[in-house]
Amino acid sequence: METKSGFVAIVGRPNVGKSTLLNSLLAQKVAIVSPKAQTTRNRIQGIYNDDEAQIVFMDTPGIHSAHHAMGKFMNKVALSSTKAAEVILFLVPANEYIGQNDHFILKALKERNVPVILVITKIDLVTNDQLLEKIAAWKELYQFTEIIPISALKNNNTDRLLTILKSHLEVGPKYYPDEMISDQPELFLIREIIREKILFLTEEEVPHSVAILIDKLEEKPTLLKIIASICVERDSQKKIIIGKGGQLIKKIGTQAREELEQILNTKIYLELFVKVVDKWRDKPSMIARLGYNKESY
Repeated sequence: METKSGFVAIVGRPNVGKSTLLNSLLAQKVAIVSPKAQTTRNRIQGIYNDDEAQIVFMDTPGIHSAHHAMGKFMNKVALSSTKAAEVILFLVPANEYIGQNDHFILKALKERNVPVILVITKIDLVTNDQLLEKIAAWKELYQFTEIIPISALKNNNTDRLLTILKSHLEVGPKYYPDEMISDQPELFLIREIIREKILFLTEEEVPHSVAILIDKLEEKPTLLKIIASICVERDSQKKIIIGKGGQLIKKIGTQAREELEQILNTKIYLELFVKVVDKWRDKPSMIARLGYNKESY
């Protein structure tokens, strides 16, 4: 039986539900999610397989006004993904106004000669009338190939989205084995899960300046030993992450270890430290050490 295949870029401004949609479509967690903006930093490829098609999804960082080297890197990763895609999914939230970042993304998408599908997310947070107003407003800005309202959290309309995507793909080879759901290495997953727990457990000022360095990874027959450093930019952030009497960093470590044990299906020893690296987001060498470099996209 012939199968279709192709690459689909998922783009949008920060915190519109790109990673949530990817995890929902794959029915498995491959990208970290949090209610805070700019959670995703790299392009993450999630691979969907069924009897009809293999769809390689490229989950990208939220495109935003960048003020430092890390932000510029994230925007470059996101926009470069659209150049390699057969189809582009442009995600916008149903419950927010059309903003400057949306117009910036639209300008880039007008230069792409592939189908662009507008995916209106979080429709469970608005009324039908509000949704219709949002659709009408977007139609005035761009002639989209399709407009699909969804709720990824409730799996509302995600099956229809998959059907429409398949209709825009050509018959072709499978780029990855059927059992593979992501191209990201284990090291990347470990860093991201630790960072996700920090995003959930700390205040707004901390997450964007947090990165994870894996200092030691030792694999034994029945145990994976991980020693990692949580990098922040200020002493005040270090104190927040450690918490009173070391309670918060202990909680971060426990939650990360428990989830990693489920995902990697092995017992894990996880030890975390916090180090201050002043202005690391503006240091290309540090960005590369953390795995965010030109080889990531």
